[in-house]
Amino acid sequence: METSPKKLWDKCLSLIKGNVTEQQYDTWFRPIVFEKFDPKTQTLLVKVPSPFVYEYLEQNFVDLLSKVLHHYYGEKVRLTYRIVTDNEHKISQDIEADPANAVTPQPKTRANEAPSLLDQHSADLDSNLNAHLTFNNYIEGDSNKLPRSIGASIAEHPNTTQFNPLFLYGPSGCGKTHLISAIGNRTKQLYPQKRVLYISAKLFQVQFTQAVISNRTNDFIGFYQTIDMLIVDDIQEWMGKGKTLDTFFHIFNHLFKNGKRIILASDRPPVELKDMPDRLLTRFSCGLIAELENPNKQLCVDILKYLIRKNGLNIPEDVIYFIAENADGSVRDLQGVINGLLAYSITYGGDINLKLAERCIKRAVKMEDKHTLTIDDIVTSVCNHYEVSATSINSRSRKHELVVARQVSMYLAQKYTRIPTSRIGKMIGNRDHSTVIHSCTAVENLLKANHAFAEEVASIENSFKLKKA
Repeated sequence: METSPKKLWDKCLSLIKGNVTEQQYDTWFRPIVFEKFDPKTQTLLVKVPSPFVYEYLEQNFVDLLSKVLHHYYGEKVRLTYRIVTDNEHKISQDIEADPANAVTPQPKTRANEAPSLLDQHSADLDSNLNAHLTFNNYIEGDSNKLPRSIGASIAEHPNTTQFNPLFLYGPSGCGKTHLISAIGNRTKQLYPQKRVLYISAKLFQVQFTQAVISNRTNDFIGFYQTIDMLIVDDIQEWMGKGKTLDTFFHIFNHLFKNGKRIILASDRPPVELKDMPDRLLTRFSCGLIAELENPNKQLCVDILKYLIRKNGLNIPEDVIYFIAENADGSVRDLQGVINGLLAYSITYGGDINLKLAERCIKRAVKMEDKHTLTIDDIVTSVCNHYEVSATSINSRSRKHELVVARQVSMYLAQKYTRIPTSRIGKMIGNRDHSTVIHSCTAVENLLKANHAFAEEVASIENSFKLKKA
């Protein structure tokens, strides 16, 4: 029994749903309406609610659509969009998928396969870079100005040995992947002959495992030693992966000795990467370590305004500032809020106001708890308990009572906030992250050994609860 074209489309949507996030599906695929399929011309006609949805699908999901439509409708299927240009007067326009992005058979990917000797001198090496992540759309602010400037300098002068390796770290969603991808894209633009490769630590490990299984470890290492600029994302994934780390150590040494560029990204600084050999950690630290912080309120506003212009939305200033104030500072979450507002405007065509923004932001990000402790709250409570001033805690004094108060403040800040140790150090006494780590360890040891001290710290913690109540 033949399956109807409409049921085939339903199967397409079901397969797509399993390959995108729920929010992506609800925003971009659920609003698509099946119109008809002409078996003579092999043309599939679908209706989309706006020109923007059509453009977004073509730019971001053409590969996924291609594979799914070929699977159910066959290799010769032609996709045509019926775009609603005027909802009120029911005016639409039919546009065939752009030939440049047409639904054509895609070559089989070898991403998970271990590179071999055949790949070592290939002129058309796939860099794995996302072409949309560039310096042009990487909004600059206080939290990323230095890393961005250094990244641009590296891309423009990749043959210099300064700042090699570049080690970027910061919390999830702060823009690390965008920045390292922008460096790679700018390098490829300026120096097309350079062999630039972006790879996630997880995929590198998958390839390495494949190489071991197929007895091609030497080929695997040989391929990576031919790269001019190696960009590895999320290297914290390698913690405890001894064999992978040993192999990368040999690759790193070869590239470094031959003046090749190495760019690494992680969610934590080298000193906090556990179960990694010291010989590798020292190499990670011998170039430049740069921290990317979550964007502050002003940068959030600038990013939101850019996304709003890009998506053709009309959002009032008070809504923009509300989102910036209540989001947790993640660029990824800001995009999620904008996608939610966009989905609403596409589906219902209503105005975007403060009430709607409140609903969208609650779905996209965890709203900041107004009673959440800040470092200032913690330092104030510690100062009140030990009868010292915040100025003295932040001074360079080594008096015993001030050292204790400073260390307790750092310990409690690390326990009750999500702020990275490097930032805690800057905010309490302008110390570095190693001082914070040492202070936390010292307090933890003293809590176990000294009952009176443990009661003091518990008393300070109880004062937090009383304030929140």
